[in-house]
Amino acid sequence: MSAQPVKIDDLPIGRFHIKIAGLTFGAHFTDGYILGLIGIAFTLISPQMHLDAFWQGLIGASALIGLFLGSLFFGWISDKVGRQKIFLVSFVLITVASVMQFYVETAMGLFLCRVLIGIGLGGDFSVGHAMLAEFAPKKHRGVMLGSFSVIWTFGYVAATFVGTAMLGLGDDAWRWMLASSAIPAGLILIARIGTPESPRWLVNQGRIDEARAIVKKHLGDNVELDEAQPTETRSGFAVLFSREYRKRTAFNCLFFVCIVMPYFAIYTFLPSILKTMGLAEGFGTELMLNLLLIVGALIGIWCTVKFSRRGFLINAFIILAVALLILAILPSSAAFLMVLAFGIFTLVLSAVSNLVGVFPAESFPTEVRASGIGLATAVSRLGSAVSTFLLPVSVVSLGMSPTIGILAAILAFGALISWAWAPETKSLTLSQACKAQSPDVGSGPAPVKAVAPV
Repeated sequence: MSAQPVKIDDLPIGRFHIKIAGLTFGAHFTDGYILGLIGIAFTLISPQMHLDAFWQGLIGASALIGLFLGSLFFGWISDKVGRQKIFLVSFVLITVASVMQFYVETAMGLFLCRVLIGIGLGGDFSVGHAMLAEFAPKKHRGVMLGSFSVIWTFGYVAATFVGTAMLGLGDDAWRWMLASSAIPAGLILIARIGTPESPRWLVNQGRIDEARAIVKKHLGDNVELDEAQPTETRSGFAVLFSREYRKRTAFNCLFFVCIVMPYFAIYTFLPSILKTMGLAEGFGTELMLNLLLIVGALIGIWCTVKFSRRGFLINAFIILAVALLILAILPSSAAFLMVLAFGIFTLVLSAVSNLVGVFPAESFPTEVRASGIGLATAVSRLGSAVSTFLLPVSVVSLGMSPTIGILAAILAFGALISWAWAPETKSLTLSQACKAQSPDVGSGPAPVKAVAPV
């Protein structure tokens, strides 16, 4: 007797799901590692290349500028040519550009190398999130997509320890630091060879037999894929800004950017910020905050399972805005309270960052999923690049407290946007999640409501 047919959305986690998740997570580890190293490398690069605040900000933002470009271009092209090709090409670019950093002699050369790395990472963000969302069962989709943030954080914190250990290699230690990202990138590139195309994308292209063959080979003979094709072919950014999707496009771009602008602005220059605020006591405070990033990311997985997506997001934004506001107004003599506020901010920011991998992937249909993820990622990285570039300039011009206050206002805006537009996508199939609407905002803010784990 043959096994009962089961929908791809209702499958338990299998070896293939874990493989795809691992290949996708590796990109986020590499991204966190690349962005985490630059802050430590700056301690050697700045005096050696005589970098002023302008160049520090520009190089700090360089990978984020590349992420903006790569997310837009590769997300759009992936919806047209498929996920699998970009899944490989993106890491060829990252690996080569990582090695090139070792040989740069000028600030402009380093800037361009890191822009290329960012372009590769941006493409992988768009395609990796789409690929995993299209293979993941609905019961485990939130945890798998939300875990991106955890792996990113491990990469970021690993960079802190690796970079600190390499400081003793001499004046050129920064070259070895930055080029070391070629090691995880190269390993991921090799492991991705042979990755299949997304069957949902193939169905959307009318290539049913190819989709069936992939599902049969990797998921099982009894697995059924929804073979309903769209009545009309739709693709490109025009769909994202159509009346049907423009509100969720705006929501995904804006909530994403409101989370990552403070994140990258603060943590790219964390050692300098702690020193300016009088909180740099050896490596102790920085180590504590980096450990809280990991703890927060793990807590974020639990929150993604336990609470509604919408409630988790809104309440996290409120807590973050209040924590930064307190940090901005406290006098430097209140060191303990400042560290406490910084710790709460770090913990909650890391936890809610899990949702940047969940909402965009659940918000758009297959024909524009990678474009939607790419656009949201691109806007977020553009905002991050702007905030990272402007932070050193703002600290010099306005001072640390007003700068932190501006970042608190960005988080408060994120809470307002989420209250108005955030849909609830938990417990839904991928096709249902794409159609979920935000509740009537007249009903007031959503509480962090516990629901049955899915």
